[in-house]
Amino acid sequence: MKTTEKIVGLSYADRQTFQMSWIRNRVLILGTGAMAIELCRAIQSNRQSFDDIVGFVVRDSTLVGNSIEGFKVLGTFDHLFEIVEQSQAHIIAVCLEDRREQLPVNALLDFKGMGINVVDGHSFYEAKSGRLSIDSLRPSALIFSTGFRRRFVTMALKRTFDVMIASCGLLLLAPFMACIAILIKLDSPGPVIYRQMRVGLRGHPYLIWKFRSMVSDAEKGGPRWAEVGDPRISRVGRWIRKTRVDELPQLVNVLYGEMTLVGPRPERPVFVQQLREVIPYYDLRHSVRPGISGWAQTQFRYGSSAEDSHVKLQYDVYYVKNMSLLLDLRILVETIRVVLCGEGAR
Repeated sequence: MKTTEKIVGLSYADRQTFQMSWIRNRVLILGTGAMAIELCRAIQSNRQSFDDIVGFVVRDSTLVGNSIEGFKVLGTFDHLFEIVEQSQAHIIAVCLEDRREQLPVNALLDFKGMGINVVDGHSFYEAKSGRLSIDSLRPSALIFSTGFRRRFVTMALKRTFDVMIASCGLLLLAPFMACIAILIKLDSPGPVIYRQMRVGLRGHPYLIWKFRSMVSDAEKGGPRWAEVGDPRISRVGRWIRKTRVDELPQLVNVLYGEMTLVGPRPERPVFVQQLREVIPYYDLRHSVRPGISGWAQTQFRYGSSAEDSHVKLQYDVYYVKNMSLLLDLRILVETIRVVLCGEGAR
């Protein structure tokens, strides 16, 4: 093959430019569709990333020279070898919308043989952003994924850990929770504990327990998202929401087996019905128990709209796919940071 002949003809020093750099990875993106743009943004927004985008490669020659997200379209697939050589790319991310007749298979196989990392755009995006790009994700990618495993030992240990922490937490925090209850009662009329219907495992509804943080007639006009500076929130409620203290009674839900310490946050039925109609794969988050804290809560701001829920679901599906005790531990540690910094509360 022509590409193979060029590779064989390279000197040892030239070949080394194609190898993975231990300092920075130079990423070349194949395609300019939605997935390519999302990957580009994910790499740029990740401050801890050691990746640099060198540009895009397309099939359509009319796009060559254009700028996308601040990076140029360097050329077409016909000149892929020259582009990789000149850009000294270490990683080629394949982000094509339709690969059946577009993928330059022979060239990519040659690059793979050289030691250049050829990666699937969705997998690379998942690794760099900590979420799944659900909009351009095909069902087959989920069906044949190696994730979404529910090992008996893992689930048994997770449940054991839940019961132990919830039991100890309720006993140790009982005096503190009693003080919170008194403050809520003195601040505004109404019940101390607020019970609200949420959607849980496999879509089954259940009543969540929370310290009441809003005035008693907060939803006389109907359900709506919480807002910044929401006037429905009481004085004590503003503090307990910011510190996440209002979530402590959910330890009871954990004991009942309705919730877990770590999992996707449960949503109200009225909002679930709306969101599942506009967000693909929304019900995947109901394949595990909802949690007091979750991956989305530690990685994204407070969700107060359908658009925010769309982004949060990407984090939720990532968690459902990669669920493990190690990831749960990381989320618990991140939750402490979020609580101490007061991030995302409303």
